Amino acid sequence: MAEIKFEIKETVGALSQSPKGWSKELNLISWNGKEPKFDLRDWAPEHEKMGKGVTLSVVELKVLKDLLNGMDL
Repeated sequence: MAEIKFEIKETVGALSQSPKGWSKELNLISWNGKEPKFDLRDWAPEHEKMGKGVTLSVVELKVLKDLLNGMDL
């Protein structure tokens, strides 16, 4: 399997942290040298490992924001 390269361009924030130190984070990440996208996933404490996540373009993130703002929470 090919190596996945990533560069965290901006850390937007952490949503939660597990007892083992992993944190669910929203970051702006460049994957394999491509244009950065927003990314929500679990990360090990030093970002040496990652869990499955969701990658969103700016347009998709704006739609998600509108959907969340429309919810009665």
